Amino acid sequence: MSVDVVLPCLDEEAALPWVLGRMPDGYRPIVVDNGSTDGSARVAAAFGALVVSEPRRGFGAACHAGLLAATADVVCFMDADASIDPRQLPRTAGPVLAGRCDLVLGRRMARAGARWPLHARLGNVVLAARVRRRTGVPLHDLGPMRACGRAGLLALGLTDRRFGYPLEMVLRAAGAGWRIAETEVDYLPRAGRSKVTGTVRGTLRALADMRRVLAEQGGTGRA
Repeated sequence: MSVDVVLPCLDEEAALPWVLGRMPDGYRPIVVDNGSTDGSARVAAAFGALVVSEPRRGFGAACHAGLLAATADVVCFMDADASIDPRQLPRTAGPVLAGRCDLVLGRRMARAGARWPLHARLGNVVLAARVRRRTGVPLHDLGPMRACGRAGLLALGLTDRRFGYPLEMVLRAAGAGWRIAETEVDYLPRAGRSKVTGTVRGTLRALADMRRVLAEQGGTGRA
């Protein structure tokens, strides 16, 4: 069975050759160009990826555009910055393909040289704790690698088009009674500087989006 892999992309020309060159057999990359000013789209096409253009900026907008372009029964999401090895995609997709889980998230385990700033780690820890309290699902990371059924995800009707998209996915999935699990994946030195976790401002912006999603999904967003 084939799996579609959605890769939101903003100026990742340097990372894409490594990422796309390590895509496992049976996993089709869908690179969503979210307004890149470098050669990301050209490089992605050269490596055989399906390239989708999403001019509306936003992580959720790019993810949703890729989801709409996907045709496989199971779809994965992962960053295009080389911070996670695509060869570990079967760790997340495997339980979904086997019918044991409905949504699997990759829990990032930092390896030597990985740049995961303290402010980003702390924000992730706090957010994951809130999600555990809200849903009862024992998650420790709302990481960028995940897998689920395409039709089921579309049926959840996610509306966030910013950085709250991954959180809304988990909250709506939990509310729908999905079987949710996490598995460890290696977190590696990424190519270039992160647009989100690389700066305090970017991390705060992402956390603000996620707090808004927490509030919209039936809570105050406070611990």
